Parts: sequence; C-alpha cells; structure tokens
Amino acid sequence: MTISAWLSLLLAFPVLVLGEWLVAKVNWLSKYHIPAPVVGGLTISLLVYAFAQGGIPIELASNVQAPWWNWVVLPEPRWFTNPSLDVYRPFLVGFFACIGLNAPWRLLQKAGWQLPLFLVLAASVTILQNALGAGIAVTLGQSPLLGLICGSIAMTGGHGTALGFADVLSRAGFQGAAVVGTAAATFGLVSGGLIGGPLAGFLVRRFNLRSSEHVAHHEHEHGDEEDSSFLGLFRALYHRGRPALGHLLLLLATIKVGAWCSYFLEKTGLTIPVYIGSMVVGIFIRNLLESAGKHVISSDTINQLGSICLGVFLTVAMMTLKLQELAGAALPMMLILFAQVAFILAFTRYITFNSMGRDYDAAIMAAGHCGFGLGATPTAIANMKALVDRFGPAPRAFLVVPLVGAFFIDFINTLVITIYLNVFTR
Repeated sequence: MTISAWLSLLLAFPVLVLGEWLVAKVNWLSKYHIPAPVVGGLTISLLVYAFAQGGIPIELASNVQAPWWNWVVLPEPRWFTNPSLDVYRPFLVGFFACIGLNAPWRLLQKAGWQLPLFLVLAASVTILQNALGAGIAVTLGQSPLLGLICGSIAMTGGHGTALGFADVLSRAGFQGAAVVGTAAATFGLVSGGLIGGPLAGFLVRRFNLRSSEHVAHHEHEHGDEEDSSFLGLFRALYHRGRPALGHLLLLLATIKVGAWCSYFLEKTGLTIPVYIGSMVVGIFIRNLLESAGKHVISSDTINQLGSICLGVFLTVAMMTLKLQELAGAALPMMLILFAQVAFILAFTRYITFNSMGRDYDAAIMAAGHCGFGLGATPTAIANMKALVDRFGPAPRAFLVVPLVGAFFIDFINTLVITIYLNVFTR
C-alpha cells in the first residue's frame, strides 16, 4: 500500500504533535532533548518497518508531480522542466529563508572569528571521516570506496551528496553505491537527531552553562511563558493577525527571489543547495530594511514561521525514511557507521566545544555539529531548537552553524571527497 505524498504531508502535522506528546510523557526523551520531529517521524518509520516485517508493506511517498506546488521554490526555467520534487521542499527552503530574515548585521558582527574557526573544524571532520571510514574498510578487507561512502559523502553530505556521487563511485568500480549511500545517510540522519541533544544537555549541566540572553528570552509583554509547541506556534501567529500575514507574504517573496538567485549562481558553475539563494536574499532584505531605518520585521514572528517550516520538513523526512535499507546493511558498513557516530561525539565534545569557547553557545554549536556532521543541517537546527526552548537563546550558534552547515561546508566536502577519490582510484 502506498500513501501519497500529499497525505504524508497532511499526516506530518498530527505526527509532529504526537512527537511533542511523547517527548512530554517519556522522561528520557525530554531529559536528553530529543527533537519532537525526530521522535514523531521515527515512530512512524518504525511502525512502517514493523508492518513490512509482518507482511503488510506500506510506503510513504514524498515525491510530487505538481508544478504549482514547486513554483515558489524554483525559477521559471526549472518550474517548467523539473516539476517533480519532494513535497516538503518548500518547507525546507522556507526555513532557511527565515534564518536569513532573522540575521541582522549586528548578529553577523557577533559571529566574528567563530565563523571561520567553526568552518575549519567542520572541514577537519570531513577529512577525518573519510580517513576513518577508509581505514576501517581496508582493515576489514573491503574497498576503501566503502569507507568514503560511509565517510563524509553520507555523513556530512547527507542523502543529496550520497546520491550525487553514486554514479562516480559506480564508474570507479563500486557497485550498489546508491543503495549503500542512501542507507548510510539514513543512519546518519537518525543518529544526528538522537545524539546532539544529550551531548549538549550534558555539557550545559556539567559546566553549569547559562544563556547570556536567558532573562530577555523569558520577558514577554504580559510576563507569560511562551508556548513553543507546534500548536502554540499556530496560535501565536493567529493572534498576531495581519502582521503575521504580512510576514508570511514577505517569506514567500524571499523564497521566490532566492530561487532566482540560486539559479544564477548555478549558472556560474557552482553546485549549491536550492535553499542557499533564499537564505542570502533573506539576509540582504533584513539588513537593507534596517539600514534604511525600517524595523518592520519581527524576529519573534519569523522565528515562529521558521519553527513551523522546520518541524514539518523534518517530520516528513523522518516519516519517509526506509529503515529496511538499514536492516539489510552489511556488517562492515555498520561497523564503519557506528565508528563515525563515536568519532563525531568525541570530536564535538572535546574539540568543537572547547574551541568555540566552552560557553553556552559553544554547547549548542556542539549539538548542531552532531546534526550536520552526521547528515543534515535541518537536523542540526532541530537539535539546537530543542535545547534553546529548554535553556534559553543562543543567537551566535544559530548564526554560525547554519552558515557553515548549509553553505560553506558543501564546497569543502566536495573538494575533500574528490581528492580522496583520486587517491583511491589511481
């Protein structure tokens, strides 16, 4: 039985609420700050897998043939020629557009030296992931290319990079690269969503860390605690009325202009994610308005819209995971993947955290590094959001991690992979 992509998208809303309910009811989920979209989506994936094992195959589709749905995230040339995209793509792009719209120049200045330093750390991880993967593969009598697939290709790169390099690896002599890469990326996506929160929570408690903006975060107009639940976000936007609608229209315009920006950047020969243009345009719009003295963008409203986009995207992505691909993974592959998880935990705990200042923002960055170092920047942001909802804002972390994880690291990772491929295929 196949559940259509549209129904999968509709199911994401109650599944996300289910995830929040489970986090609230299951002590260890809240204790270790596991993101609600990961909990809800993974629960559905496990149920689908259980039904398949019982002889009732169910597939949750995610791809749609709907040009009108994808029009907002694609320029007109792509809209006509490539109407088929994942149903959650607009939410992914919308989330990164919100990051851009919520990045005034004063926050960019705050990043300072930490932005290039974090990039160096992320680049170092890609190099070490491939060395670790290839080393274990060779030790086990396997092709070093298996180590690359289970290295930065699937870990830092995620599903997109894994599928993008599949043909190259196949031509290099490694058959089944697409299946192995997809399975490895799936493992990374799940692992990244499960370990980031516990690590940062441990660091916050171990070193008694506090948000520098904790007090401001809790000072609302009427002194009430803000409801950060999925339904609470909708209620907050509803009560904002016309201003919220205006922000939504601004968000849609940012996404559309960003689609054209990404399109022209690609024409220069660059390979970039579809959401980069929207994030850049969002940063430009926010700072252009503020430089003109027009403080019309509400950070709270943009945060709420971004949280909704992130929640829906990640829930659908987790729901549509094919866990049976992991169940059938070979032993050498699983050994490499578990080693990668152990490595990223050690690296973020002792190097990322210490290098970024050993403060509260550094702990949140460590959680984010676990997310995109094992699969996806949205997972990184979900990790961080679950923590800041509990402990208070970390504006520096929310600036540095998305910029590195969503943009810069893709270029570096591609370069690192290419170098390793040339070494192993000579």
